Amino acid sequence: MSSPEIASLSWGQMKVKGCSTTYKDCKVWPGGSRTWDWRETGTNVWISNVNGLGNTTWRTIKHSPGVQPADLEEVVKKGVKTMVIGRGMSEALQVPPSTLDYLKKNGIDVLVLQTEKAVEKYNALAAQGVKVGGVFHSTC
Repeated sequence: MSSPEIASLSWGQMKVKGCSTTYKDCKVWPGGSRTWDWRETGTNVWISNVNGLGNTTWRTIKHSPGVQPADLEEVVKKGVKTMVIGRGMSEALQVPPSTLDYLKKNGIDVLVLQTEKAVEKYNALAAQGVKVGGVFHSTC
């Protein structure tokens, strides 16, 4: 069974080839996909304001603790050899070392990238017939 192509990506929307659902965030694996809610495993959104020059205030957004091993278990169980993690358009979603260790202990190669780059890499690997899976965050 092959990994499905991610057909389109824009802010807050992802489409997987062969699936009628439009996802905000999703998990994909050989033969399937589903919506992904990273808050289920305890990740929260942290917003902080940083004062800049003059009256400028910068907002920083961070999703912490981020992608947990529990977020990946379902995809790992599908027998993937490579996992691609899309951290968001601005890379706000964190990936702690424990998650990388979990994948390495399971013999799975991992790529952690900004989501647009992650989707490109995932699609290239899927087109090559690699048993690739992924989790993708389509906003910040």
